[in-house]
Amino acid sequence: MSLRSYLETVDKSVNTKTLGTKAGARAARGERTSNKGFTATRERTANEAADRASRIKLRDALFERLPSEKIAAMIAENPARARREVRAVLEQLASSSAHNIHPAYQSDAEAAKHDLIREVADMVLGLGPLEELLADADITELMVNGPDAVFYERAGRIYPCEVSFYDERQLRMIIDRIVGPLGRRVDEQSPLVSARLPQGHRVNVVIPPLALDGPLLTIRKFPEHIYTLNELKEMGSLDEPVAQLLKWAVLCRCNIAVSGGTGGGKTTLLNALSVEIPHHERIITIEDAAELRFLEHPHVVRLEARPRNAEGSGEITIRDLVINALRMRPDRIVVGECRGSEALDMLQAMNTGHDGSLTTLHANSPREVIERLVMMARYAMDLPVSLIEKQIASALDLIVQLDRQMDGSRRITSICSCSSREGELCLEELATWNVEQNCYQWLEAPGWLSGGEAQRNLACKEVEQWFQKTGLSML
Repeated sequence: MSLRSYLETVDKSVNTKTLGTKAGARAARGERTSNKGFTATRERTANEAADRASRIKLRDALFERLPSEKIAAMIAENPARARREVRAVLEQLASSSAHNIHPAYQSDAEAAKHDLIREVADMVLGLGPLEELLADADITELMVNGPDAVFYERAGRIYPCEVSFYDERQLRMIIDRIVGPLGRRVDEQSPLVSARLPQGHRVNVVIPPLALDGPLLTIRKFPEHIYTLNELKEMGSLDEPVAQLLKWAVLCRCNIAVSGGTGGGKTTLLNALSVEIPHHERIITIEDAAELRFLEHPHVVRLEARPRNAEGSGEITIRDLVINALRMRPDRIVVGECRGSEALDMLQAMNTGHDGSLTTLHANSPREVIERLVMMARYAMDLPVSLIEKQIASALDLIVQLDRQMDGSRRITSICSCSSREGELCLEELATWNVEQNCYQWLEAPGWLSGGEAQRNLACKEVEQWFQKTGLSML
């Protein structure tokens, strides 16, 4: 054995004996040998577990007196009365020893008992751990993947959340509380539900047997503030020439389709475009779940599709609403999202005197917008592709593509002009985002910018300045 190895062996032996001697001395003096921090952590964990068990026991005892279905009906009928009755029952149960509530809450500590009643009441009457997340204005989406996995989106990025539900029963109860007042039902017969909260948030629910790891809940929040094109410019979603072109397009009554992926900012941009609509025009909005908000416009009629009820009847589709909107004297029709046979009626409306209409649809590129519109129009009527493309060419003026960037931000990445040449659909790219140069590359100006409508509504000097900024020729 080398000298170094020998010395290391001796050191370990000495340290072990010393530690053993110190531990023995502490034991002889009656001192504790365990780590105080670890003991405190164990005690704190035990108390948290006891508190959690007390809440669950009190909640279960409440449901023995007032079933969750009855509480949900009371909330829908009179929320204030429901809270009073639930608190009264909780106070009786918390003061009783029959339900084996944690002893700390049955002592003279009235404050602790009051906290227990308040927390259980919030659990039963409110949205539990989701209340604080919904109140955070910076959070744009909540994703619940079972009772123990909650995530949220902030500034385009997804983060795990520390909060969780007590059990699957609490999560199902909150789901029922969300969809119940909306006239919707979720059970094994109807395990998929999409709805809208009174605040405008979009809700999607999937429960077992379709969801393998417990109930799934997704809530997409929509901000109360409506962004303008200038504000989107400051956020980096577009630049000054793009914002100016879109403002002129709305003013000149161009038909615009906004395309992009899920969560790409299509509704946000559509709201920003709506701000530019003149106030003397009558707007009719049609949506599957109402998300558009025309807060500044004085003359807006909002229509929302209705799903079939529990008996399988009463469905009103977006197509039904588009057809009906044509009889309501609209100046502009705004369809929140084209996703089915209503595309054909939307194109016909654009071609029959309802210029300036707006819509969104899911697509990865402007070319894919055309393909999807053809496919959706054929859902309604089996027409030749060439005929549908002619309808699209005469109906649409601009296609604006939005994409989510790697950092979570949203940006307009392409603007295309849609027109007809010799009876054929022609899609021309006007501007594209150059990733390497980190700026827009302008390729062409839209034909309508030099037309009669533009000359009547736009200042010639502003148009000249725009051409100078984009580097395009006015000829």
